[in-house]
Amino acid sequence: MKKPNFWQSLILENPLFIQYLGVCAVLGVTTSLDNALGMSVIVLIVLLCSNVLISALRKFIPNEIRIPVFIVVIATFVSVAEMLVKAFAPILYDNMGSFIALVVVNCIILGRAEACASKSTIGESAKDALVQGLGYAIAQFSMSIIRSFFGNGGWSLSNPFTGKQIFELTILPESLRLGFFTKAMGGFLTFGILAALFTGYKNRWDDARKEELKQERIKAALKMKAEREAAKAAKLAAEQKAKEEAEKAANTPAEVAA
Repeated sequence: MKKPNFWQSLILENPLFIQYLGVCAVLGVTTSLDNALGMSVIVLIVLLCSNVLISALRKFIPNEIRIPVFIVVIATFVSVAEMLVKAFAPILYDNMGSFIALVVVNCIILGRAEACASKSTIGESAKDALVQGLGYAIAQFSMSIIRSFFGNGGWSLSNPFTGKQIFELTILPESLRLGFFTKAMGGFLTFGILAALFTGYKNRWDDARKEELKQERIKAALKMKAEREAAKAAKLAAEQKAKEEAEKAANTPAEVAA
């Protein structure tokens, strides 16, 4: 059966639009590309580091206290990331505010620690972190691109370390901008539209896989039927041959006597 490749997995297993995890932070930070980029990088790094470490320690973590241990590991990496952002990208830190600290309770990170890292090898856990982290980044940038376009009339991106603007593109005049896209209502609307698109793609993929599985089962059934018929025909041929040989052996003494 055909399996999704790495890039298809970013859509089919998207943590935001398919699994609906980490929605609150995304609604708050996707009003600009700067915030979306900053949050994407932080979540990806924390997710990757926590998955790898939890996977490496999974055999030593008692099952009864695994969730508190996961939270401590995640909180440690989030604290390190928060201090680094505050020290080297203060402008980004000011823009994102408390959203960085909220990464500790991000359902994606804790969920992948429980579902994958605690049960898989380091390599598999790292791959899972990349798929989920990049899928989360794609979701954030998709929402940020739409909300910035309709709410701010275009896009701009700044260097997170110096605050210097890298590029700015304005398309919509101020009279055509829809300010509610920068508000919570615009975030929910954008999220709903994109979630519907991602879900539609996943449903088509699932339908194709079901049809493929159905065809494989039909082929397997036909093959089994053909094998049974061939075995039955071989058995009948063997019985007929044995019968002919018996008749021949029975007639041989009479022929010799004559």
